[in-house]
Amino acid sequence: MPTLRSLECLVAVLDAGSVTEAAARLHLSQPALSHQLAALEKEIGTPLLERLPRGVRPTAAGRAVAADARAALAAADRVVATGRAGADGSDGLLRVACAESMTVALLAPVLRVWRRRRPGLGIALTELSSADELAGLVEAGMADLAIGPRPTRWTGPAELIGREEVVVAAAKNHELPGEVPFASLATEPIVHYHPDNGLSGWLDAVAAEHGVTLTATTRTRSTATAAQLAAAGLGVALVPATALSGSFPGSLRRLDPPLSRDVVLLTLTPNDPLVHRFGADLLRRGIPVPSAVAASP
Repeated sequence: MPTLRSLECLVAVLDAGSVTEAAARLHLSQPALSHQLAALEKEIGTPLLERLPRGVRPTAAGRAVAADARAALAAADRVVATGRAGADGSDGLLRVACAESMTVALLAPVLRVWRRRRPGLGIALTELSSADELAGLVEAGMADLAIGPRPTRWTGPAELIGREEVVVAAAKNHELPGEVPFASLATEPIVHYHPDNGLSGWLDAVAAEHGVTLTATTRTRSTATAAQLAAAGLGVALVPATALSGSFPGSLRRLDPPLSRDVVLLTLTPNDPLVHRFGADLLRRGIPVPSAVAASP
């Protein structure tokens, strides 16, 4: 297969009309350029240039391949330009996977800044409710990075962004102490999560460690929906703080003892410049505490 260097030499000679002039333009010795041309002619199987007393001119085959040679060099230039644009974030596509409960509070502010600073960059966002499914997207090469709770099945690097508190959400008129003992949840109707949501199994396991069985009155896949159903009086919900907004209509209480979980960034390409920059911005932001939680008694 012809090399880009040999095609570059051919185009330079065609443009200059002289091997000597083309060698000077490419900063090559004349024998080195002639070697590239000879290799290209051997690859194609026919002479591409006719040597004249003064200069050279293309043969019929040389004229035939000239347009494709120029196109190949232009395509190579585009590859370099696209790669550089992708590295600095001015172009390309970044594929981000995120736990659905964290998209608004944690990810959206970073995405907003990136959109303003890098308008040419596309960001493909996938939201899931299972940490293991997020990890699976990265492992399958379908996401460049993932943000979510620490998965149970992951062998790659995991960078800690911070710890996220889980709080009790309830209706305004639901009487709860200032801090809710975990043991007291044994007698509360629980707005729980569908088994597809990783919170379901995790909360059941945490409850079992406290000798508690959570009694589900209803189940939902969405953390935001669980909080709203609790506010509507269907029971109490254990909700990650990042899923709550400042306008939450119910009441919030912290658990006793406090309950939190790691939030991590997963990627198999930590040295990719774009992935590194995005991860660094997430780490600088950390885990915000929504005002609804900060204001709770």
